[in-house]
Amino acid sequence: MKVLTDRTREHTRWQQWLLIGIASLVLAACSDDGSELLAADGHGAESAVAVEKGANNGRMLHDKNVSVELAIFETGVPPEFRAWVFVDGKPIAPKDVHLQVRLVRLGDKTDVINFAAQGNFLRGDSVIYEPHSFIVHITATVNGTKHHWKYDSLEGRTRIEPAVATALEIATEIAGPASLEETTEVYGKVVATPLREREVQARFNGVITAVHAALGEPVKAGEALVTVESNESLRTYVVNAPISGVVANLNAKVGQQTQGQTLVRIVDNTEVAADLAIFPEQLALVKPGAQVTLIYRDQEIATTIDHLAVETNSNQSINARVTLDQPLPLGALISARIEVAEYEVPLAVKRTGLQAFRDFTVVYAQVGDEYEVRMLELGREAGEWVEILGGLEPGTRYVTENSFVIKADIEKSGASHDH
Repeated sequence: MKVLTDRTREHTRWQQWLLIGIASLVLAACSDDGSELLAADGHGAESAVAVEKGANNGRMLHDKNVSVELAIFETGVPPEFRAWVFVDGKPIAPKDVHLQVRLVRLGDKTDVINFAAQGNFLRGDSVIYEPHSFIVHITATVNGTKHHWKYDSLEGRTRIEPAVATALEIATEIAGPASLEETTEVYGKVVATPLREREVQARFNGVITAVHAALGEPVKAGEALVTVESNESLRTYVVNAPISGVVANLNAKVGQQTQGQTLVRIVDNTEVAADLAIFPEQLALVKPGAQVTLIYRDQEIATTIDHLAVETNSNQSINARVTLDQPLPLGALISARIEVAEYEVPLAVKRTGLQAFRDFTVVYAQVGDEYEVRMLELGREAGEWVEILGGLEPGTRYVTENSFVIKADIEKSGASHDH
């Protein structure tokens, strides 16, 4: 099973790289035609212009004789805006300035930050939550005169035309509540069901005069298996099949004495069972009646746990018995997922949509033909779902399939976390 899993993962990686290569060729061709399909950092021509920095590593903004240095400060505190104001190149008292910043995020959501004097600077009254990707509008009133500035500060954002997104098989869904099914993985093997297995012996010892059954062949209940001549009466009698099934073992030959031994073993494999090994650390989680998904080769079979054994195996595991309604080969090795908990969460996303961005785990939110990172606070994980505790609003449309294409394009653009 491990070899199959590794090959499947390797195949998936090759598919991803192939799709990225195709995307690059498509996008390059569109760029040659003058089409702007992707603008990963969102800056366009302005991204090539050097940003003037002030003494506090903030962005310098100038209007006539008034200048503002605006910086996001996040050393030892949650990210916040701080500003320094100058007239004719000289700092003025923060209390003499009225400053307001509006951040217009993707989807036209606006955050309004007001400022108050603190020491020699103005401090914003709101935390600047991730992503730090927005259009910044600044209004400063100095000596009764208003001054306005506007600039783009975008990160983790790209634009993809719908036709290209379809060609790249980028799929999206709406983030919302989900039912998480927590499972534990176990292994086992297929065994015969006791009620559907018979070991057939001769009622009276004697010599076998005829063998009517063949190893591996099906037999019906009442069908002749062997003929025996009794040692006492010297009369012959027929040993019949007590159940329908398949001859799993045949230990009968013409001329052989029966000697009270098992002559034929019949197994009805139209319904088999499986013994799953439950180890001590899993035992508290696994209960009779739990839902089970059994995996044999590429086939998944749904069933439930009938009961747990009362004795341990030599490796200290305990067998959980499940019944299967299809004829799997006896002795076949199988794996299974046992459901150990199920709970509803108000917000979850699919694992397939998760990507790494800087030090965060993210999904890519979609608004129109634009995509942008959403930094996530993760909760519980189960199956295909991951609970979201923060960083994503319910109702957000996000990428669930082929999000690595968007990640690759944003990384190629070199968009930075720069304020």
